Amino acid sequence: MDIEPIRQTLDSEIQSVKTLQELEDLRVKYLGRKGAIAQLTGSIPALAPQDRGPFGRQVNDLKNRALSLFEEKQKQISAGPQEESRWSLDISLPGIAQELGHKHPLTQVIEEICGMFKRMGFSIVDGNEVETEYSNFTGLNIPLEHPSREAFDTFYISLPPTKEGKLLLRSQTSTVQIRAMKSQKPPLAVVAPGRVYRPDAVDASHSFMFHQIEGFIVDENITFSDLKGTLEFFAKGIFGQDIKMRFRPHFFPFTEPSAEVDISCIICRGKGCSVCGRKGWLEILGSGMIHPNVFKNVGYDAGKYTGFAFGMGVERIAMLKYGINDIRLFFENDLRFLKQF
Repeated sequence: MDIEPIRQTLDSEIQSVKTLQELEDLRVKYLGRKGAIAQLTGSIPALAPQDRGPFGRQVNDLKNRALSLFEEKQKQISAGPQEESRWSLDISLPGIAQELGHKHPLTQVIEEICGMFKRMGFSIVDGNEVETEYSNFTGLNIPLEHPSREAFDTFYISLPPTKEGKLLLRSQTSTVQIRAMKSQKPPLAVVAPGRVYRPDAVDASHSFMFHQIEGFIVDENITFSDLKGTLEFFAKGIFGQDIKMRFRPHFFPFTEPSAEVDISCIICRGKGCSVCGRKGWLEILGSGMIHPNVFKNVGYDAGKYTGFAFGMGVERIAMLKYGINDIRLFFENDLRFLKQF
C-alpha cells in the first residue's frame, strides 16, 4: 500500500480547514479508530515479514506528522477569527436581564419594627393563625356579648368546637399574649407579628386580611411610664426624632387603663392637612396596662405582677411611613409599586 498519496492528501486538506469543527472532522478521517492511518496499521500483518518493519516505520512517521499538523492548525484557528458555527457565541446580542427580587414592603416594615423591639430586649414569637375562642376572646377579658365575637366580625371555622370553644381565624395577634403567658412565667417581653383576619369589606383603608404586631411586658413594678418610654422609642425610630406623641384615654377589654397613641402628622408637622383630617395628629396604635382579669385567666398573681401591652396595624404604619393612600396596593402585586421599596 502506497503511503505517499495519503500524505499529500492530508497536507492539501488540512490547508483548507477554516474552523475547529472542520479540523475535528478531518482528524477523525485520518486519526480516528476507523481512519486512514488505522487502516494502514491494520494492513501490516498482511505484508511479507521483511516488509513489515520499513512499512510500519513509514506509518508511524505519517501518524506523528498528522498529529503535529493538527496541533499546529488548531493553534492557528484558535488564535484567529473563526467562521460562525452553531456553537459560536455572538457577544453583540443583547443579554437577557435577570431581575433580582427583594422583600415586600410589609415584610421590610415588620422586620424594622421587630428589630427595634429586639434591641430593647423583646423576644419575637410567632402564633397560630387558627385559634380558639378562649385565646382570641375569653382569655383576653372580652365578654360573650362583645360585638367582635359575632359572626359578622370574625371568621369562624365550621369544625367541631374544642374544649376552649369554637375554632376561628384569629382577629388579633393578642392571642399570642395568652399562649405565651400560659406557657411561661414572668418576666416576659414579647413581640408577636403576624396575619389576622376580619370580614371587612375591602376598600382603600380596610382588608379582610392584614398584619398586626402585638407587644407586651410582664414583670414586677412595670408602670405606665415604662409603656410611654417604650412607645416613644419606637415611634421616633420609625417616623423621626422630631415627631410629637400624645396618649388619649380609650377602652380595651384587655387593658386598664387604656390609651390610643397619636403622633404629630408627618406630612404637615402638626399644622393640619388632608392626611390628618386637619387635626394635626395621626393615630398609630392602641395600648394600656394589662387588665388584672387577663393575669387571672393565665394564672399570674395580679397582686405581684404588672405589665403593659400594645398593638398596631403594620399596613397603617407602612402607609403613614411611605405616604401610601390605598391599602390594596400592598396586595395587588403591581411591580411598578413594589419596585419602589
